[in-house]
Amino acid sequence: MTEADHAGRRSGQPLRTLARWCRQGLRAAVLMRPDWRGLRSGPGPLLLAVVVCEIVEAVISRAFIVGDASVDWRALPTQLAVAAVLAWACWFAVPPPPEYRDARRHPPDAPTLFTLFYVQGALLVAVLDGALVPAIRSGFLDQPAHRGLAWWFWMAPVFWSVAAMIRLMLGSRAAGLGRRWLACVVVAASSVGAAWLLPNQFWYASSPPTAFQDKRLRLTQETMELQPRLLASALDAIAPQRPGVVDLYAITFAPYASEDVFMRESALVADVMANRFDAQGRTLQLVNNRATETQLPWATPLNLQRAIERVAQRMDKQEDILFIHLTSHGGADGELAAAARPMTVASVTPQALRQWLDDAGIRNRVISISACFSGSWIAPLAGDDTLVMTAADADHTSYGCGSKSTLTFFGQAMYDEQLRHTWSFEEAHAASRKLIDQRERAAGKDDGYSNPQISVGPRIRERLKALEARLAASAAR
Repeated sequence: MTEADHAGRRSGQPLRTLARWCRQGLRAAVLMRPDWRGLRSGPGPLLLAVVVCEIVEAVISRAFIVGDASVDWRALPTQLAVAAVLAWACWFAVPPPPEYRDARRHPPDAPTLFTLFYVQGALLVAVLDGALVPAIRSGFLDQPAHRGLAWWFWMAPVFWSVAAMIRLMLGSRAAGLGRRWLACVVVAASSVGAAWLLPNQFWYASSPPTAFQDKRLRLTQETMELQPRLLASALDAIAPQRPGVVDLYAITFAPYASEDVFMRESALVADVMANRFDAQGRTLQLVNNRATETQLPWATPLNLQRAIERVAQRMDKQEDILFIHLTSHGGADGELAAAARPMTVASVTPQALRQWLDDAGIRNRVISISACFSGSWIAPLAGDDTLVMTAADADHTSYGCGSKSTLTFFGQAMYDEQLRHTWSFEEAHAASRKLIDQRERAAGKDDGYSNPQISVGPRIRERLKALEARLAASAAR
């Protein structure tokens, strides 16, 4: 062979090596055992694999965002922590030299195993996350009909990647099975944990990097000590009933901290009740949101129960009316979703709410539920002394509760528009149904009309007519 032939082979060697790495990385990505023969890594290939994987991930995360985006370098510690855990797991899974005696096993060394993890990761990110780009940029996952798919769209690539990592670790035949399984547990835990850390991506839809919005509550000592005082102060501030006057007491409950639309709707409804329905001093907001955690009590089931008990102590139970507005995501199982990470908050159910009202002895009730599938709340709460109105029936989603929404369609139509012109909840709800239908059609809601529901007991109707008459007479003066 001539010197030119040798030079040609040497010049093509890097491409063949790259092709071999990509071929075995692809096998690992589809849960097949790679062929470790000819794969030996060093500082150069290892660093290249890590850099390429991070570049691919950064490109895909940028493609998720429509419009302006900026880099947030606070994601770097998360990425470095995952790399450090993976490096330890590869070192742990590599056997001591005596275990290499069976040449047929062709076990990798630690740098080779680590490098193939990143080659596999780059391919998985490019294919699995890349497949999400059209769905995210088109707004497909923001549509109510597809909201149930969103979790699977985001987590399916994570689960597949973890499965591929476990398969690669077990199939490496490096250390004993026990050591490999322990390494798998550590790798899986770090990978899934990183998916929930914030920030975990370099790109965010914001102007300066400091505009990144972390929706998690800040459970500092100051906040934890302040919250009981906020609740006590809010409960103490509830004004007592006025003899001979039909008073309305109002509680708004917004337990989903991850989206600001519920905080805004809570504030809107509280304002309408206070100023339009003469409930100043008799209105209480319970909200989970980072922006209000030093101003308003948290929206937890226990706080809601305590608020109901305090209102019961201040109101005339035979004469006055308690209005409760709950706004969040809703499930087909009838639970009102709660999100207050890192704090764990239980969901509220209609059965629990009715029990709290019954235990407090509150007779006259107006309950408003702005959530998907909220029609399932009608039957458990309905009664002669109760008005229950919902943003949807039991089989359909409502609309306008996404991260880009200012108000839900129900909140906007019912409270921001109709109840500013009438004191009748029934009239406002009937008019809102028509508006919501028109707006959902115009917005392209494709899973059917949300079909807001209402149930009005005969005795609460009479109480509400007395309230309407008082408010109308007061406004005419």
